[in-house]
Amino acid sequence: MGRSVYTGLYEPGHSTSDDRGFRGDVLDLVRELGPTVLRYPGGNFVSGYRWEDGVGPVADRPVRLDPAWHSVESNRFGLHEFVAWADAAGAEVMYAVNLGTRGIQEAADVLEYCNHPGGTELSERRRANGADRPFGFKLWCLGNEMDGPWQIGHKTAEEYGRLAAETARLMRMIDPDVELVVAGSSHADMPTFGSWERTVLRHTAELADHISLHAYYQELHGDTDSYLASAAALDRYIRTTAGVIDETLAELDLDKKIGISVDEWNVWDLRRWNEVDQQALAEGGWREHPRIIEDTYTVTDAVVVGSLLSSLLRNVDRVTMANQAQLVNVIAPIRTEPGGPAWRQTTFHPFQRVAALAGGASLRLAVEGKRLRTAQHGEVDLVDAAATVEESGRGAVFLTNRATASPTEVRIRLRGARFGVYAAETLTTPDGETRHAVNTADSQPVRPVPLPGAAATSDPGGTTITVTLPPLSWSVLQLAPQAGPHA
Repeated sequence: MGRSVYTGLYEPGHSTSDDRGFRGDVLDLVRELGPTVLRYPGGNFVSGYRWEDGVGPVADRPVRLDPAWHSVESNRFGLHEFVAWADAAGAEVMYAVNLGTRGIQEAADVLEYCNHPGGTELSERRRANGADRPFGFKLWCLGNEMDGPWQIGHKTAEEYGRLAAETARLMRMIDPDVELVVAGSSHADMPTFGSWERTVLRHTAELADHISLHAYYQELHGDTDSYLASAAALDRYIRTTAGVIDETLAELDLDKKIGISVDEWNVWDLRRWNEVDQQALAEGGWREHPRIIEDTYTVTDAVVVGSLLSSLLRNVDRVTMANQAQLVNVIAPIRTEPGGPAWRQTTFHPFQRVAALAGGASLRLAVEGKRLRTAQHGEVDLVDAAATVEESGRGAVFLTNRATASPTEVRIRLRGARFGVYAAETLTTPDGETRHAVNTADSQPVRPVPLPGAAATSDPGGTTITVTLPPLSWSVLQLAPQAGPHA
């Protein structure tokens, strides 16, 4: 889509690119960002994609129209290239199959091509194309957003549920160890939300491991308070989906767990897409890698992304995977210019810190304090919180201050253990800037900075940590167990 691949992660001839055309500056940023799973090849793109186009000698690959994004796809970058790129980035591939224009046989074929060791026409074709060992993809998405009328090959829940079930059965015959994600609702406001999940799961519950959920948020009509409360909407979306899963499993008398894969989530200004990008596509005609949905993110957007990450952490009892969409240039934490630099958008930082620090178990928190009344989401906690702790005892607390004009004092009570704060950072409006501050190729003022004043005091009952959060901020406290009489 757009410049996510071409002039994003792949640009032969760029000063940092290797002999495979992989931009070294982008790879360095991706490794720093720390994603562990990359969903490929899409997205709406996948519903019109022929996987065979992206394998074999590059010179022999066909050029195709991509109707999903009114673009021309050269297929210079394909499956083998992405596997090599993901390996260089240190991430696992989650592969999405086309259940829009294609179906059961094509899904089985690409699975055999990717995962079967050898001795068959498709596995030997992979070996002839340079991959002697199978890719061994474990995670597979059965189509994308099939509930959406915008989707190529859009289907009813009944049509998709049956197709997904039959596809899953054949895929498990070929590789019993695959982990399968069926397509849930594209957003919580879909008129079919809930009924779609029930129908699809009635067909697929015995075969599926996860069901997807997609969620994008934006500021509307200058309503900053509601925008900053987006995580409350994501919490409700996840818990409602979880309830539908539980009801359907009970109805089917199935004793199993089906996880929620939030395999598209982000903040995204859809007004720009509707008013600017689509018009530019129509006027520009069919082009290769046009600039699409290259949102420039503000510090406010970054604070909301931080709170959405906290929502995902709070809901790990049900959320088994999540993929921020997307990685480079397209509503992405990383931006590039063709032949030029790559840089961190504001939203890079909360993802990077959570990926690096949120290990072990997610803690269930009790939050007491001021509430913020919003037009869209009702009353929400003024301070949004999540916390994790590792077996070593090290932990992290993630805090979003939704107050836009004043700092907020927070007291954290950890019962029965003695902890110290060994690092505290905050992401907030830079000095002299507004909440609309952005990062550019030339200047990156929005980044985590030390948060002064975090203090821990211990007593026989545990530890109390106090910290003052700047207005409109996302902060992280890193904790470590302390030795002593109350340890």
